[in-house]
Amino acid sequence: MRDFGISKGAPEVVAFFDPRTFSVQYIAVDPATRRCAIIDPVLDYDEKSGQTATHHADRILDYIRSHDLTVEWILDTHPHADHFSAAGYLRAQLGAPTAIGDHVTEVQALWRDYYNLKDLATDGSQWDRLFADGETFPVGELQARVMFSPGHTLASVTYVIGDAAFVHDTLFQPDFGTARADFPGGDSGQLWQSIQAILALPDDTRLFTGHDYMPGGREPAWESTVAEQKRSNIHLVRAPDKARFSRLRDERDATLPMPKLILHALQVNIRGGRLPEPEDNGRRYLRIPLDVLQGARWE
Repeated sequence: MRDFGISKGAPEVVAFFDPRTFSVQYIAVDPATRRCAIIDPVLDYDEKSGQTATHHADRILDYIRSHDLTVEWILDTHPHADHFSAAGYLRAQLGAPTAIGDHVTEVQALWRDYYNLKDLATDGSQWDRLFADGETFPVGELQARVMFSPGHTLASVTYVIGDAAFVHDTLFQPDFGTARADFPGGDSGQLWQSIQAILALPDDTRLFTGHDYMPGGREPAWESTVAEQKRSNIHLVRAPDKARFSRLRDERDATLPMPKLILHALQVNIRGGRLPEPEDNGRRYLRIPLDVLQGARWE
């Protein structure tokens, strides 16, 4: 067992599932101090009507207030391609700092060109803190550590808080496998290496994923352990080395259409979850670039 220098404490983990985007939002609570971190909160968006709402973020706020918690951090694991981040909204409500991995600047530079957002700052200044690989920070009396986990995106990170690791789109539940690696900046070889780093954590480390797609119609699930993933993750069992995994992952990704909100969401999420500023008529507008994701499979 490797010692990663993290607190051996166990945070209380509260999950909120969003069936519209299959996303899981988390509160990680230090039981000793009742201080906590919010991880990957969702801002509601209906692509058919263009309406936004804060229903899911408000559920988090209600829980925090009813349980007398103090929020120390609002964390994103990466700029999401399938939902809007509610980090900006929650910061305005709570005053807690927002944070993400420092490679977000590379994602900003890439997508600024796609959207032609000439005025977008690509220095990560939309967040209060950019975390480097291996950096630590407190959640109450628990120590959290950041693991750079690229492959799904250029900027993906894992947050290890006590005995819990929040891996978002790197690993899914064992019966669904692993994340896709075909978004701009993704790489299946890097994804394999990131997965191996996560699986080098102690076997009893609790892993919390950011989505669940309920294969076979089962109930939503989001928690596993390192040992369970090693033993039964369907992609890792079928492809137990980097070459075979990359081949499996690339072949599978070629059959998948892009997420329906990728072009809607990333222009919000590279701004730290902030919606575009209103224009002179008081309305906000999203930009949808045409033909930038060439070769993507159509539904």
